[in-house]
Amino acid sequence: MKKRIAILGSTGSIGTQALEVIKEQKEFFSVEVLTAFNNYPLLIRQAIEHRPNAVVIGNQNYYHEVNEALSSHNIHVYAGKKAIDQIVEMDTIDLVLMAIVGFNGLNPTLNSLKNHKTVALANKESLVIAGDIVSRLSLETKTPIIPVDSEHSAIFQCLMGEFNNPIEKVVLTASGGPFRGFSNEQLGLVTAKEALAHPNWHMGDKVTIDSATLMNKGLEAIEAKWLFNLKPTQIEVIIHPQSIVHSLVYFTDSSVKAQLGLPDMRLPIQFALSYPDRLTNSLASLDLLQINTLNFEKPDIEKFRNLALAFEAMKKGGNMPCILNAANEVAVDAFLNKQIGFIDIPGIIKSCMMNTSFIQKPEMDDYIETDKIVRIKAKEFINII
Repeated sequence: MKKRIAILGSTGSIGTQALEVIKEQKEFFSVEVLTAFNNYPLLIRQAIEHRPNAVVIGNQNYYHEVNEALSSHNIHVYAGKKAIDQIVEMDTIDLVLMAIVGFNGLNPTLNSLKNHKTVALANKESLVIAGDIVSRLSLETKTPIIPVDSEHSAIFQCLMGEFNNPIEKVVLTASGGPFRGFSNEQLGLVTAKEALAHPNWHMGDKVTIDSATLMNKGLEAIEAKWLFNLKPTQIEVIIHPQSIVHSLVYFTDSSVKAQLGLPDMRLPIQFALSYPDRLTNSLASLDLLQINTLNFEKPDIEKFRNLALAFEAMKKGGNMPCILNAANEVAVDAFLNKQIGFIDIPGIIKSCMMNTSFIQKPEMDDYIETDKIVRIKAKEFINII
């Protein structure tokens, strides 16, 4: 039987690439649900092509347009953020690909786990914000979370067949983004357009900016802590400009495993959808003779302070990663809208971390309130700049 997939965030970078994978592997997968928040024209085109059972448009203002366009296609149409949270309860869903970016992915992730839907997780923020709650719920419901990020997919693959052999540490690789080697003066002049020109990966705007500031790697480090039950001291980041080695796992017997591949998100997406099977596809394979050289270096945390802030939040624990994430989301949005400069982003995040009440053992309501408060504080700091 085909595996029935719900793609939450189908119009974003991960969602569109997942549909490419499903289209090629149509004998193994079918699209059951598609959701988007604002991009209703693309959602309509995707629905007509892939014929899901249901679609959800998060912005209720676009319900009429979507419903009218799909009225003759026998596709159920729903609207609103609550509908996105609730659509995962459908009995006909086998796997939920969580491709929503940011805090908005948390509730549907939790609801998927509550309803015993395997989650292919591309929304790292769910684990950054409330990793304790998400991972505990996964264990309680015995519902797996399969990582989609290339780095976590690499670690996941390196651990397959290891039968709980002890890990010394994991190493996440980062390309370094478009500004690797820039001086502080140069970083002060970069534009959003330049920051969006990632040298290796095709990603959405927010993730691309996070990659340029190295915050993306910091968020991935926090995510790795929860996915693989690691201590902060067991997680390292190194710069690897070619983006060929996606992550490494060091074992206590001094052995090291690494997963390699070309920088193409369709590879980890397909693996997450098809796990535990590997499906033949038309994607290009790695040829090391063409690569010739692989480079590695330490990240410059003096210039790219976001990475250090993320590790600080991870070590502090409690609601501090939630504070970090909310401040970063607001700061990145402000940078994209030319309200602040590139080098202002870590300052805003640090200010929020220093000026928001710390909660050692937060509950879900605490995370929601923290996120709300920090977004207000971050906007206040932005107005001062």
